[in-house]
Amino acid sequence: MTWISGHLGDIWRLTVQHAVLAAIPLVLGLIVSIPLGWAAARSRRLVPVALAGTGLLYTIPSLALFILMPLILGTKILDPVNVIVAMTIYTVALLVRTVVDGLGSVSSHVDAAARAMGLGAFRRLVTVQLPLAVPVIAAGLRVAAVSNVSIVSVASLIGVSQLGDLLVDGYNRDIPGELWAGIVGCLVLALLFDLLIQGLARLLTPWLRADSRSSARRLAPADAPRDVGVAA
Repeated sequence: MTWISGHLGDIWRLTVQHAVLAAIPLVLGLIVSIPLGWAAARSRRLVPVALAGTGLLYTIPSLALFILMPLILGTKILDPVNVIVAMTIYTVALLVRTVVDGLGSVSSHVDAAARAMGLGAFRRLVTVQLPLAVPVIAAGLRVAAVSNVSIVSVASLIGVSQLGDLLVDGYNRDIPGELWAGIVGCLVLALLFDLLIQGLARLLTPWLRADSRSSARRLAPADAPRDVGVAA
């Protein structure tokens, strides 16, 4: 605790850097995954190709990918852009399958009704399919967020500062307080990401909240009958 109280400024700075390195790829990965997942979902032949390809991307070791990025992008080894691009690749690898599953969860009757109303493929995606797929996509996004927070810490090994610095330095110098600060910081950050995604999903699906309230009213026990006095 003594080490933590004396380094609150450093912990906060590293936490903010960690959050940025984890959040930007999450947003970029979702933006890229939606059209890829939509294209794959529209063709049965593309589904296995897309899922296998993105699955292979996730098998690349994170440290190797961080080191390869400067060679591919022409950036410096310590440039945070390397981490953001690498983490975006991992996020896409996780979310393409989620988008495909989410779009596949939309009832064919709902899609047929939207088509009968004259909605084109893009308008159906934006106004019907994606809103209904939000719960499934949000679940995958929560997994990707926790994964990003975890993997980003590896970037300390190539000199990109974030909470992983506390883990590496705390281990090398045998400072338990620094180690605990890094561990707890990552856990809290992952929890905050998870709560934020859940909150956004609830805001984007108001009909689910209405359904849950109506279900609760239906399941609520009926008012107990009043006691009827017996005439003497």
